[in-house]
Amino acid sequence: MLIPEHKIDEIRERVDMIALVQRHGVELKKSGRSHKGLCPFHQEKSPSFYVWADTRRFKCFGCQAGGDAISFVQRLLGKPFVDTVQDLAKELGIDLEAAVDPGMREKQQLKDATDFAAQHFQQRLWDPAIGHHAREYLRSRGLTDELMRAFGLGWAPIAWTDLADRLREQGLLAFGEKAGLVSARSKGDGFYDTFRGRVMIPIRSPEGRTIAFGGRLLEGEDGPKYLNSKESRLYNKSEVLYATDQARDEIRKKKSAVLCEGYFDAIGLHQAGVKHAVALCSTALTPGHMALLGRLEAKELVLLLDGDEAGRKAVERLAGPILAAGQSARVAVLPDGEDPDTFARRVGAEAVQQLVAKARPLTEHLFTSMLPGGPGSSFEEKMSALDRLKAITSVLPVGLVRSAFFGALSKHFGIPASELETELKSKNPQAVRAVGKPVSNEPRPDPMEALYAACVLRDTRLMGKDEYRCFDEIKHLGVRTLLLTIQSGTSPEEAQYEASDTVKLALQVARDQLPVDEARLEPAFHSVCRRVKLRAIEEHLGRIARETAQTPGAAELTDDARALLEQRGQLLDLKRQLLSQK
Repeated sequence: MLIPEHKIDEIRERVDMIALVQRHGVELKKSGRSHKGLCPFHQEKSPSFYVWADTRRFKCFGCQAGGDAISFVQRLLGKPFVDTVQDLAKELGIDLEAAVDPGMREKQQLKDATDFAAQHFQQRLWDPAIGHHAREYLRSRGLTDELMRAFGLGWAPIAWTDLADRLREQGLLAFGEKAGLVSARSKGDGFYDTFRGRVMIPIRSPEGRTIAFGGRLLEGEDGPKYLNSKESRLYNKSEVLYATDQARDEIRKKKSAVLCEGYFDAIGLHQAGVKHAVALCSTALTPGHMALLGRLEAKELVLLLDGDEAGRKAVERLAGPILAAGQSARVAVLPDGEDPDTFARRVGAEAVQQLVAKARPLTEHLFTSMLPGGPGSSFEEKMSALDRLKAITSVLPVGLVRSAFFGALSKHFGIPASELETELKSKNPQAVRAVGKPVSNEPRPDPMEALYAACVLRDTRLMGKDEYRCFDEIKHLGVRTLLLTIQSGTSPEEAQYEASDTVKLALQVARDQLPVDEARLEPAFHSVCRRVKLRAIEEHLGRIARETAQTPGAAELTDDARALLEQRGQLLDLKRQLLSQK
């Protein structure tokens, strides 16, 4: 956390809790010294959700959700802690500029440029003359004007500097470049638009703020069919699912999310009434995505992918992370050649909803699609199917999930589970599952990394005081996952609960080495950071020495060798700086 505690306390003290809750769609009625209404976090017919104006707290006696204004907005919108605090501060007129570091200030500048671009693209789409072609294209895909507006769709004309000129006028050109909206010309001065001749699809955070764009080529032949924003401080594709801003309430209500692979697939499903549909912004399903779905309270995931070979392979690719996370999942199978968008337009809303309702369990789908004949299949068919399963089983943690999987696999293949596990044993098994607890043979965390995490668990504000970005040097996946979970806004207690026994043991040992006096904790943390960074520098210097060992004379240096030696000089300067602080 990068915001001082007194600023957070000021937000908690000044917020009008009743107005905040009602502004987010909860109708409250006075009841003694409290107000009560229907809980927004679970379905109920009789109100059990209470809000107290004097203490600025809420509590649901049905689902046991409770907390302050910050936790209410976090839970309802599925947004990170820091973003929640910043948005509430802005609403209350509390200045955080002096309280945040330059990185947070840059993030706000990126938000300003991206917000302006989103409004600009929408204005261009709805301009009677400029956006005519784009509107007709979207209507040809079955999208209503209402849906276009709900998803904030826009248009980037074919002109080279349409957005760049507007950003310059607003004083946002430099931030537009950092956000990947414009690029510097290779020759001469000036900038040109990154997105040209494209239907613009804003990628939004769960609370509805635009953080990036996808652009579908419509005019010209400049670039790929789909072009996406580059990653930035604002946008990390491994932690974002498209359409969560539209789907979050339905996901929370149904405790389920429908996952597809394309922007227009998600939009088409929403138009067909499947309002808990979201889409990947990349090809991989990551721990960050699973954590986001967890914050949105999705207990189940339904895969609805293209009905072709690529779609079938996608199910196999996504199955490993899903099963490793212990996530309940089902697969809805589309007809050959169909994708969710075209299928929804062809058959209508009711048929799509029936298809989702009839989705079968993920493991059942995998087994029957890979080996349709079951135990009666030929030896060659079984070996071929087992080869396809290796990528999935390599990420399954030792324990109940893995045992249950091999038990079901044994029944379908007609082969003892022990023999299957021997056959499928990966040469490089992944010791840690995507989300949740690692396997029992997980390597122990480095003591210094454990000390870093132990400091953060005791005071999460210390992550914002890691001036040398030592977090980037943490190698143990279990420790990194723990720290990322805390960074996303999860409480230290919850984050530690999800850690493996191996990590918990290392943290217990590390905690015993920390000073009891709170005043000495921060100096201890900085000492740990210096040691972690110094060790990383030594390792990096060693690699550079090995790579330049055969370097010829200075006059014959290659560009790569010059870059390495320049980097060596920078590292040595940093090393001297760190040593001088001891």
